[in-house]
Amino acid sequence: MEKLSIVVPAYNEEKCIAKFAEAVFSLGLENPLEIVFVDDGSSDGTLAEIKAAAARDPRVRYVSFSRNFGKEAALLAGLSHAEGGYVVTMDADLQHDPKLLPGMLKALRDEGYDCAAARRTTWKGESFLRRWFACRFYSVMRAHSDVDLKDGSMDYRMMTRQVVEAVLSMKESDRFTKGIYQWVGFRTKWFECENTVRAAGASKWSFKSLFAYSLRGIVSFSTTPLYLSFALGALLVASALVWFACIALLGGMGGWPVLACVVLLVGGVQLISVGVLGLYVASVFRETKRRPCYIVKESR
Repeated sequence: MEKLSIVVPAYNEEKCIAKFAEAVFSLGLENPLEIVFVDDGSSDGTLAEIKAAAARDPRVRYVSFSRNFGKEAALLAGLSHAEGGYVVTMDADLQHDPKLLPGMLKALRDEGYDCAAARRTTWKGESFLRRWFACRFYSVMRAHSDVDLKDGSMDYRMMTRQVVEAVLSMKESDRFTKGIYQWVGFRTKWFECENTVRAAGASKWSFKSLFAYSLRGIVSFSTTPLYLSFALGALLVASALVWFACIALLGGMGGWPVLACVVLLVGGVQLISVGVLGLYVASVFRETKRRPCYIVKESR
């Protein structure tokens, strides 16, 4: 029977490690099991808690980074170190309900699916602003990229070894894993679940970090912003030509207020266009340096 590897990124999650391991082991899954914790350069006692869990149960393994490299790097490291024929990625805070694991295993083992993924159907506990921006992000990604992101899709996903290898074959360092999952394809069964509160601690994702993450996703899988900036520039040029025609035909339309508005409008469009271009140039710059996505300090 295929081994199940559970990849768990953890950053300052010392209060959740033991609870997570207990919740998974208590399920009594038939498949051989391993939990691969990835300590993302935590500054609290997360690594100590992981080592304690590994000492209690040999099915617990870990990878520890030399510093905080971010969740995307932690997911990549976990997938690279997982040994199982089935691999699932989960959060350490138990917002990804372990009770879905038997159903996911059944979908891959007995129903012929390549992936099983969870998507939240409620946003209980989340602010209206955060919920609104998340929904708009998924809509933009579906409309202007070549990946079909489901509303409320989570990083809770079980994959066959073939899918894992496909994900690992994507070598970019500026990673947006949700988009990569969809880009590689394969047959996926979706599991709906309600949003749940963390088992302990506080979320490490601020609105600022989530916004930056969404920009990374758009830049990674869509060139629409570049075309939009071009279209905006063309529209501005056309508007200027119409305005000058009106001045020539009617006369008396001008003065410094109008000039100031035109200058501000042109300057604003230029800055927006340069900023959009800069996002893509920055992404290319990071890729060309070929730095590793993470550095492992120790592992077991």
